[in-house]
Amino acid sequence: MSQIFHPSTNTIARVSIFGLVFFVALAGWVAMSLDRSSAVTREHLVLDQPVPFSHKHHVIDDGIDCRYCHTSVEKSSFAGIPPTATCMNCHSQLFTDAPILEPVRASFRDNVPLQWTRVYDLPDFVYFNHSIHVAKGIGCTTCHGDIGHMPMTWKAVSLKMEFCTNCHRDPTPYVRPKDQVFNPNWDPASLSDAQRVALMKEYKVQSRMSCSVCHR
Repeated sequence: MSQIFHPSTNTIARVSIFGLVFFVALAGWVAMSLDRSSAVTREHLVLDQPVPFSHKHHVIDDGIDCRYCHTSVEKSSFAGIPPTATCMNCHSQLFTDAPILEPVRASFRDNVPLQWTRVYDLPDFVYFNHSIHVAKGIGCTTCHGDIGHMPMTWKAVSLKMEFCTNCHRDPTPYVRPKDQVFNPNWDPASLSDAQRVALMKEYKVQSRMSCSVCHR
Protein backbone atom coordinates (compact mmCIF):
# COMPACT_ATOMS: atom_id res chain seq x y z
CA MET A 1 0.00 0.00 0.00
CA SER A 2 1.42 3.36 -0.95
CA GLN A 3 2.10 6.04 1.65
CA ILE A 4 -0.71 8.50 2.26
CA PHE A 5 1.62 11.28 3.41
CA HIS A 6 4.84 12.33 1.80
CA PRO A 7 7.96 11.72 3.96
CA SER A 8 8.50 15.46 4.15
CA THR A 9 5.40 15.76 6.33
CA ASN A 10 7.40 14.19 9.17
CA THR A 11 9.77 17.11 9.06
CA ILE A 12 6.89 19.56 8.84
CA ALA A 13 5.24 17.94 11.87
CA ARG A 14 8.44 18.15 13.91
CA VAL A 15 9.00 21.78 12.95
CA SER A 16 5.35 22.61 13.73
CA ILE A 17 5.55 21.02 17.18
CA PHE A 18 8.81 22.84 17.92
CA GLY A 19 7.32 26.09 16.64
CA LEU A 20 4.22 25.66 18.80
CA VAL A 21 6.30 25.05 21.92
CA PHE A 22 8.48 28.05 21.07
CA PHE A 23 5.41 30.23 20.42
CA VAL A 24 3.79 29.24 23.74
CA ALA A 25 7.03 29.96 25.61
CA LEU A 26 7.42 33.30 23.81
CA ALA A 27 3.80 34.25 24.52
CA GLY A 28 4.31 33.39 28.20
CA TRP A 29 7.46 35.51 28.35
CA VAL A 30 5.73 38.46 26.66
CA ALA A 31 2.73 38.20 29.01
CA MET A 32 4.99 38.04 32.07
CA SER A 33 7.08 40.98 30.84
CA LEU A 34 3.96 43.07 30.25
CA ASP A 35 2.60 42.16 33.68
CA ARG A 36 5.84 43.41 35.28
CA SER A 37 6.14 46.51 33.11
CA SER A 38 5.58 49.98 34.48
CA ALA A 39 2.56 50.29 32.19
CA VAL A 40 0.83 47.72 34.43
CA THR A 41 2.51 48.25 37.82
CA ARG A 42 2.78 52.06 37.37
CA GLU A 43 6.23 51.76 38.94
CA HIS A 44 8.37 54.93 38.62
CA LEU A 45 5.55 56.78 36.87
CA VAL A 46 4.58 60.27 38.03
CA LEU A 47 0.79 60.46 38.05
CA ASP A 48 -1.24 63.62 37.56
CA GLN A 49 -2.34 65.17 40.85
CA PRO A 50 -4.57 68.16 41.63
CA VAL A 51 -1.51 69.83 43.20
CA PRO A 52 2.13 68.95 42.39
CA PHE A 53 3.02 68.01 45.97
CA SER A 54 6.75 67.61 46.70
CA HIS A 55 7.81 65.33 49.54
CA LYS A 56 11.36 66.59 49.07
CA HIS A 57 10.35 70.19 49.76
CA HIS A 58 8.21 69.36 52.79
CA VAL A 59 10.28 66.56 54.34
CA ILE A 60 13.90 67.39 53.50
CA ASP A 61 13.82 71.14 52.96
CA ASP A 62 11.28 71.99 55.68
CA GLY A 63 11.88 69.05 58.03
CA ILE A 64 8.22 68.07 58.40
CA ASP A 65 7.72 64.65 60.00
CA CYS A 66 5.72 62.07 58.00
CA ARG A 67 3.21 61.79 60.85
CA TYR A 68 2.21 65.44 60.60
CA CYS A 69 0.26 64.62 57.45
CA HIS A 70 -0.13 60.86 57.75
CA THR A 71 -1.62 61.03 61.22
CA SER A 72 -3.01 57.49 61.48
CA VAL A 73 0.03 55.57 60.26
CA GLU A 74 1.01 54.42 63.77
CA LYS A 75 -2.42 53.25 64.87
CA SER A 76 -4.38 52.05 61.87
CA SER A 77 -4.03 50.07 58.69
CA PHE A 78 -4.33 53.23 56.60
CA ALA A 79 -1.61 55.88 56.68
CA GLY A 80 -4.16 58.65 56.18
CA ILE A 81 -4.48 61.40 53.60
CA PRO A 82 -4.31 64.84 55.22
CA PRO A 83 -7.40 67.05 55.02
CA THR A 84 -6.98 70.39 53.32
CA ALA A 85 -7.09 72.05 56.73
CA THR A 86 -3.71 70.45 57.48
CA CYS A 87 -2.24 72.06 54.37
CA MET A 88 -3.75 75.40 55.32
CA ASN A 89 -2.09 75.34 58.74
CA CYS A 90 0.98 76.51 56.84
CA HIS A 91 -0.38 77.81 53.58
CA SER A 92 -2.74 80.29 55.18
CA GLN A 93 0.48 82.19 55.88
CA LEU A 94 2.95 80.87 53.30
CA PHE A 95 2.58 81.26 49.53
CA THR A 96 -0.94 82.57 50.08
CA ASP A 97 -1.23 83.94 46.53
CA ALA A 98 0.66 81.22 44.67
CA PRO A 99 -1.45 80.15 41.64
CA ILE A 100 -0.20 76.57 41.97
CA LEU A 101 -1.92 76.33 45.37
CA GLU A 102 -5.30 77.64 44.24
CA PRO A 103 -6.80 74.09 44.28
CA VAL A 104 -5.83 73.85 47.96
CA ARG A 105 -7.40 77.20 48.81
CA ALA A 106 -10.53 76.33 46.80
CA SER A 107 -10.83 72.99 48.58
CA PHE A 108 -10.61 74.65 51.98
CA ARG A 109 -12.92 77.51 51.01
CA ASP A 110 -15.59 75.26 49.48
CA ASN A 111 -15.15 72.40 51.96
CA VAL A 112 -14.60 69.94 49.10
CA PRO A 113 -11.74 67.42 49.53
CA LEU A 114 -8.96 67.34 46.98
CA GLN A 115 -9.23 64.31 44.71
CA TRP A 116 -5.72 62.85 44.94
CA THR A 117 -4.70 60.06 42.58
CA ARG A 118 -3.57 57.07 44.64
CA VAL A 119 0.02 56.08 43.90
CA TYR A 120 -0.02 52.91 46.01
CA ASP A 121 -3.29 51.10 45.42
CA LEU A 122 -3.42 47.46 46.50
CA PRO A 123 -6.07 45.08 45.12
CA ASP A 124 -9.15 44.52 47.26
CA PHE A 125 -8.03 40.95 48.01
CA VAL A 126 -4.81 42.14 49.68
CA TYR A 127 -4.76 43.32 53.29
CA PHE A 128 -1.99 45.64 54.46
CA ASN A 129 -1.65 47.24 57.88
CA HIS A 130 0.67 50.22 58.22
CA SER A 131 0.61 50.25 62.01
CA ILE A 132 1.95 46.72 62.51
CA HIS A 133 4.86 47.36 60.14
CA VAL A 134 5.73 50.60 61.94
CA ALA A 135 5.50 48.83 65.31
CA LYS A 136 7.91 46.14 64.08
CA GLY A 137 10.53 48.65 62.95
CA ILE A 138 9.89 48.68 59.20
CA GLY A 139 10.65 52.12 57.79
CA CYS A 140 8.66 54.13 55.26
CA THR A 141 11.45 53.89 52.69
CA THR A 142 11.34 50.08 52.70
CA CYS A 143 8.18 50.18 50.59
CA HIS A 144 7.99 53.80 49.46
CA GLY A 145 11.59 54.11 48.33
CA ASP A 146 13.50 57.36 48.81
CA ILE A 147 10.21 59.17 49.34
CA GLY A 148 11.72 62.05 51.30
CA HIS A 149 13.82 63.08 48.31
CA MET A 150 11.10 62.78 45.65
CA PRO A 151 10.19 66.14 44.07
CA MET A 152 7.06 64.38 42.81
CA THR A 153 5.67 61.17 44.25
CA TRP A 154 6.02 57.97 42.29
CA LYS A 155 5.64 54.28 43.05
CA ALA A 156 9.09 53.03 44.02
CA VAL A 157 8.37 49.29 43.90
CA SER A 158 6.01 47.06 41.94
CA LEU A 159 4.23 45.66 45.04
CA LYS A 160 4.12 42.28 43.33
CA MET A 161 3.60 39.44 45.81
CA GLU A 162 7.27 38.45 45.59
CA PHE A 163 8.24 41.88 46.92
CA CYS A 164 6.18 41.29 50.07
CA THR A 165 7.19 37.64 50.51
CA ASN A 166 10.89 38.50 50.27
CA CYS A 167 10.49 40.54 53.45
CA HIS A 168 7.99 38.22 55.15
CA ARG A 169 10.25 35.23 54.54
CA ASP A 170 13.24 36.95 56.18
CA PRO A 171 12.49 40.37 57.76
CA THR A 172 15.97 40.69 59.31
CA PRO A 173 17.54 42.92 56.60
CA TYR A 174 14.61 45.35 56.74
CA VAL A 175 14.27 45.98 60.48
CA ARG A 176 15.53 49.27 61.92
CA PRO A 177 15.31 51.06 65.29
CA LYS A 178 11.81 52.40 65.90
CA ASP A 179 13.10 55.94 66.31
CA GLN A 180 14.39 55.74 62.73
CA VAL A 181 11.23 54.41 61.07
CA PHE A 182 10.24 57.86 59.80
CA ASN A 183 13.77 59.02 58.99
CA PRO A 184 14.15 59.20 55.18
CA ASN A 185 17.92 59.59 55.52
CA TRP A 186 18.53 56.50 57.67
CA ASP A 187 21.35 54.31 56.35
CA PRO A 188 20.69 50.53 56.56
CA ALA A 189 24.45 49.96 56.64
CA SER A 190 24.57 51.62 60.06
CA LEU A 191 23.33 48.38 61.68
CA SER A 192 25.38 45.24 62.02
CA ASP A 193 23.87 41.79 61.54
CA ALA A 194 24.02 41.21 65.30
CA GLN A 195 22.13 44.44 65.94
CA ARG A 196 19.45 43.43 63.45
CA VAL A 197 19.02 40.07 65.12
CA ALA A 198 18.75 41.82 68.48
CA LEU A 199 16.02 44.13 67.12
CA MET A 200 14.17 41.13 65.72
CA LYS A 201 14.06 39.63 69.21
CA GLU A 202 13.21 42.93 70.91
CA TYR A 203 10.33 43.69 68.54
CA LYS A 204 9.22 40.04 68.40
CA VAL A 205 9.41 40.00 64.61
CA GLN A 206 8.69 36.62 63.04
CA SER A 207 8.60 35.23 59.54
CA ARG A 208 4.95 35.29 58.44
CA MET A 209 4.35 33.29 55.28
CA SER A 210 0.78 32.13 55.89
CA CYS A 211 -1.58 33.11 53.06
CA SER A 212 -4.12 34.46 55.56
CA VAL A 213 -1.70 37.15 56.74
CA CYS A 214 -2.34 39.19 53.59
CA HIS A 215 -5.35 37.46 52.03
CA ARG A 216 -8.23 37.66 54.50
